[in-house]
Amino acid sequence: MGRLAGKVAFITGAGAGIAKASALAFAREGAKVAIAEIKGDLGRATEKAIRDAGGDAVFYETDVTQDESLKRAIDAAVARYGRLDVLMNCAGGSLVEDVPVHKMDLAIFERTIALNLRHPFLSCRHGIPHMIASGGGSIINFSTWLALIGQEKPIYAAAKGGIVAFTRTLATEYMKDGIRANAIAPATVRTERSIARWENPDSGAAKPSTEAQARNAANRKLYPFSVAESADIANVALFLASDESRSITGTVIPADGGRSTCVRQASPA
Repeated sequence: MGRLAGKVAFITGAGAGIAKASALAFAREGAKVAIAEIKGDLGRATEKAIRDAGGDAVFYETDVTQDESLKRAIDAAVARYGRLDVLMNCAGGSLVEDVPVHKMDLAIFERTIALNLRHPFLSCRHGIPHMIASGGGSIINFSTWLALIGQEKPIYAAAKGGIVAFTRTLATEYMKDGIRANAIAPATVRTERSIARWENPDSGAAKPSTEAQARNAANRKLYPFSVAESADIANVALFLASDESRSITGTVIPADGGRSTCVRQASPA
């Protein structure tokens, strides 16, 4: 029997990257998976991959920054599967235009906050009542190592820093309902998006400045355990979704390949 047998998971952004790897891992371990993804072709591809492997999944086209869109998808998933046990808020990401604050375009600020902080709030707003009705469960949010060290991308770091506080508050508020809440804080992960941005000059993706590319290349050499693959982070999420982590709540796991520790060691005394 799989580690998530009998559980229903709702995962945002599951058309690609960490969220897709997690959806596949959850399904392999017996979960029924609801895929919330704004890009229909990607969402359907994840759904098909799970079904082709013998799993149970359903795709809902969802704009995670919009309240009604998330509510509709979560309610539909619960209507289909009868319960909600795992709520994984993974959709998000930084923008190339996330520059020093005095140069920041307000539209970039608003987009970054909507995707990385408003979205998990809306998801929890509509998902938690179903989790309470199901007798509890696990909320998995996503922060970033940048929220823990304060190095660059100020608005992205601010939004993900908000996730740290939000997650800890959720853990306290809903402990009585049997709901655990934890966050994962990755550093660089070789998702399809990051590969297109940093490694494939012909991808057509928005490219960082030459200076940013040089800084990123230098930073990657500082990872004691190498840059993570999506499956590495999915394994952490799988642990948090399963009953193996039943004693863990209100924590932030820096799944960053040792990067934040490396930075602390390099800081002046």
